[in-house]
Amino acid sequence: MSYGQVNADVIGTSVSGSNLGAGNASIMKNRIINGAMVIDQRNAGASITPTNGAYGIDRWVYGLTQSSKFTAQQSTDAPTGFSFSNLITSSSAYSIGSTDEFEVFQRIEGFNTSDLGFGTANAKTVTLSFWVKCSLTGTFGGSLFNSATNRSYVFSYSIPVANTWTQISTTIAGDTSGTWVGATNGVGLGVLFSLGAGASRVTSAGSWNGAFYVGVTGQTNLVATNAATFQYTGVQLEVGSSATGFEYRQYQQELALCQRYFEAGQSYVTGYGNGTGAYVNYPIQFSTSKRTTSPTMNYSNSSAVNISAYGADTSTATGFRLYMVASAAGMCNNYVNWNASSEL
Repeated sequence: MSYGQVNADVIGTSVSGSNLGAGNASIMKNRIINGAMVIDQRNAGASITPTNGAYGIDRWVYGLTQSSKFTAQQSTDAPTGFSFSNLITSSSAYSIGSTDEFEVFQRIEGFNTSDLGFGTANAKTVTLSFWVKCSLTGTFGGSLFNSATNRSYVFSYSIPVANTWTQISTTIAGDTSGTWVGATNGVGLGVLFSLGAGASRVTSAGSWNGAFYVGVTGQTNLVATNAATFQYTGVQLEVGSSATGFEYRQYQQELALCQRYFEAGQSYVTGYGNGTGAYVNYPIQFSTSKRTTSPTMNYSNSSAVNISAYGADTSTATGFRLYMVASAAGMCNNYVNWNASSEL
């Protein structure tokens, strides 16, 4: 018996306003990691004064041409449905030079953006949505950019009321030109929020450019006003021409996604020293395989007993061997704090 053929892009569900196939599914639609600002492995909510290229809340990195112009920290002030935001506070009333730029951004791995088809005739339209709160009002800007930072799309948005959470959505046609990284572990796409930019770093919004711009002409610059605050959360980048509900992930899922790029841990090593400098090795496995085969390892010492040195003999994408050198005969032990970084 033939039942015919059904061609459907959207299938209705019993939940009011919800459809399948319309971008409302909540499984890996968001290309942003830690968009709800939940994971903060490096700072655990403490305030930092970022340097250029420094990370704060996991996956979010800061760019700046002048130092000490703002602080940043994870905040529990957030809109309904969220628990955290990224709070950025201006430290002075800085007069922005033509080539100055200040921003917070996330680089997205090529494996997670290759299906967008940027750089081809089949480039997909994407929608960026987020919640924002600022002590200033006016027009603000940001951009999407490629790995080589020679293609960018500037978007603008309005904050009409100060100190009030506002949801923003902007739709961006995929870039059909330029060179974009495909399915590799390199930078596939960057999403940037401008905190201030000079005349040479801004342009008109709404089209792709063959250069790197970070903001929109005439934008409000946070760093130009002392003690001004800017907060954002609920950041989502998805395929399609409209924003759908934010994709919430379980805490452990979000943590694992962040740990591909950065993981912090503490390991206890112990052994019996003979006083001749002999050492012992301890294999330690990462919670999540890293993006690169040789992550950068950093260590700090805690409560060492009869130990003169420690570190890693080798490190791979899956783990490392932590060694310690005995400085005296008898029991030797140590808590070693470590972190592994393979950020984009």
